[in-house]
Amino acid sequence: MAEAGTTVRGLLVRPDFRRLLGTRLLGQFGDGVFQAALAGTVLFNPQRAADPVDVAAGFAVLLLPYSLVGPFAGVWLDRWSRRQVLLRANVLRAGLVAVVAALVLSGVQGVGFYAAGLAVFSVNRFVLAALSAGLPHTAEESSLVPANAVSTTSGAVATVSGGGVALALLQLTGSGDAGYATLAVSAALPYLAAAAVVAGFARSGLGPDHMARSARISASQVLAGMVSGARHAWQDRPAAAVLTAISLHRVWFGFLTLIALLLYRNTFTGGPGPFPGGLVGLGVVVAAGAVGTLAAAVVTPAVVGRIGKDRWIRGLLAGGGLAQVGLGLLLAPPAAVAAGFLLGFMGQGVKICVDTTLQERIDDDHRGRVFSVYDTLVNVGYVVALMVAAVALPPSGVSPAVLLLVGAGYVGTALLHARMTRR
Repeated sequence: MAEAGTTVRGLLVRPDFRRLLGTRLLGQFGDGVFQAALAGTVLFNPQRAADPVDVAAGFAVLLLPYSLVGPFAGVWLDRWSRRQVLLRANVLRAGLVAVVAALVLSGVQGVGFYAAGLAVFSVNRFVLAALSAGLPHTAEESSLVPANAVSTTSGAVATVSGGGVALALLQLTGSGDAGYATLAVSAALPYLAAAAVVAGFARSGLGPDHMARSARISASQVLAGMVSGARHAWQDRPAAAVLTAISLHRVWFGFLTLIALLLYRNTFTGGPGPFPGGLVGLGVVVAAGAVGTLAAAVVTPAVVGRIGKDRWIRGLLAGGGLAQVGLGLLLAPPAAVAAGFLLGFMGQGVKICVDTTLQERIDDDHRGRVFSVYDTLVNVGYVVALMVAAVALPPSGVSPAVLLLVGAGYVGTALLHARMTRR
């Protein structure tokens, strides 16, 4: 029988783990509500219109600027109290979503709208890096695999649940600017609740182990810290291998994301039923992905215990990538839902292994920086893929050639990971 600390039940007995998990769940529920409001505003709002390039450009504006400063932010996570970071960041993004809601209600588009959305997304990414960096302070090293399985998977499900609640509320608010503004501002409530929960930690409860006495950091210290964190990760072969694998996974995931968005916007437009079109149909695919993440959380700890993290990563990438091609070529809503389930399973299984590897291999004084570098790599890869896909894909989203490229890319990523770990 497993030791108490290595089981989910053993983790949930710990008050500090439950408190950090509650902070994550509330915050990511708010993320789901906000993301649904933003996606609806840009993609499915009858008062606005967007082509593939507009969609990709929107993602780039929202994600790339933070990706350029993310590693610098990681320096702060290794110097400041992570409890304080989480507390203040949740309060800040509650205020920011109110600003976004006001802009949506006013019909503002372009630079002002995207700048406000960027601010929210930037804080969100900072929060997720802080949660991952602080997790080892609430679980023993032997229980990091189940701890990550529970935390990241339940967080992903909370995000999808928030989106589902937003879709339900949309039936009451309507799908115009006023309705999406109402959804956006409602995300402030779970953000404020997350701040209240994390306030229960002691100031040093989530690390770092060696906090700076002063909050002031010079530009040269930030730059040196960022470089040190990246070098620290790259010099560790297992850490470098998993960072490479998940970064490339996000590239192929970016292609699949835009394919799904275009299919449900322009091709799968059927009415009500088990496999509807439009925003509701896209929501069904996302929900299937959430079920996949839950399945990965159940399966991954047991499989890793038998074959190890590296083999599981490679099996997921190669098998999952080929399955995406087969289902995508069927070009039918039921196949898209099945593909969503498998993509959620694959992505979450890989993420659990990557997060655990980094937490095991990276010391606490570098962990914030490394998780911020990790965040930057996956965001940049995702956005670059979206921009390429926007040019390569037709408005319908139907492209067997792009699907074959994605399948080959996943198999190639698995082979590259095998080569890096063997070295």
